[in-house]
Amino acid sequence: MWEDLEIAVNKIDPEKCKAKPPQDALGFGNYFTDHMFLMKWDRENGWHDAEISPYRNFNLDPAAMVFHYGQAIFEGLKAYKGENDQIYMFRPEDNLERMNTSALRMCMPRLPVDKVLKALKALVYLDRDWIPTGNGATLYIRPTMVAVEPALGVRPSSQYYFFIIMSPVGAYYAEGFNPTKIWVTDKYVRAVKGGVGHVKTAGNYAASIMAAEEAHKAGYTQVLWLDACERKYVEEVGTSNIFFKINDELITPPLNGSILGGITRDSVIQLAQSWGIKVVEKQITIDEVIAACNDNSLQEVFGTGTAAVISPVGEFCYQDKKYVIADGKTGELSQRLFDELQAIQNGTQDDPFKWIVRIG
Repeated sequence: MWEDLEIAVNKIDPEKCKAKPPQDALGFGNYFTDHMFLMKWDRENGWHDAEISPYRNFNLDPAAMVFHYGQAIFEGLKAYKGENDQIYMFRPEDNLERMNTSALRMCMPRLPVDKVLKALKALVYLDRDWIPTGNGATLYIRPTMVAVEPALGVRPSSQYYFFIIMSPVGAYYAEGFNPTKIWVTDKYVRAVKGGVGHVKTAGNYAASIMAAEEAHKAGYTQVLWLDACERKYVEEVGTSNIFFKINDELITPPLNGSILGGITRDSVIQLAQSWGIKVVEKQITIDEVIAACNDNSLQEVFGTGTAAVISPVGEFCYQDKKYVIADGKTGELSQRLFDELQAIQNGTQDDPFKWIVRIG
């Protein structure tokens, strides 16, 4: 069935194209491009009706199973415009492969990665004028799959929509590459081993909102989650994986079933190792982090993710006590990783890892 999948292209009437938003007021996820990609799946036909079409609403039955049982997965990646208007994507195939991992865990159909990548390239190229050119601005890409069978009863759906929408977004660090403050929660938990914490399903993010709201009210940008059983081992930040540089060793929690395996996380590990930095994937407790902060062996902390790439941490709060890291300044390694990854993504730096996909 996958081999016969064809992609139709239905371009928007030029007169109906949306006005482009000002590049200095993009924000994140506020605007959407003229086109989208959609294909459907059912047990009888497999993947079919693959089409690039004008951005439009869906007509879903109120009994669509996604509304009741949460079969919804997604990914996030970006397209970049480099010199001479060359367009790049960063490790898109890895995002689609990770989506198949999510699909398998959520009892959803796997994607034909090569076909979807072909459609994604065509979609990005078609809406290439939407890719911002401002420093740090990018085109954010959101592949999503949802269960659409109109039925009640806890079981896998027999019908799904897979779609891709795109949004021009402003620079994450519009006011400079500055450290953030994170709030460590031992009141709430994000995921547990054996659950779905290692996949990118919508329910994980719904479960994180309460803690995130409390963190924001306390003046913190993100939540640092601890393990769900003992509530002492560091796991990940709300939208990022986490790294600690302690005594010149780069430490990050292992992918043990409750942590999302970030594409940027993997890129940082490979890049740091290529520079001769010792990278260790191991469990680390919040008490160990505090002890390292107190004896000044904690040199840097940073998060990694698609949106921010690298997010240096200058302060964290645990049980109402604040801890400042490296005088609240951006660390040398954080800055180097950010600069290097940004340069690779924008096509201005050699790409020895073959991460970049060129379009057009």
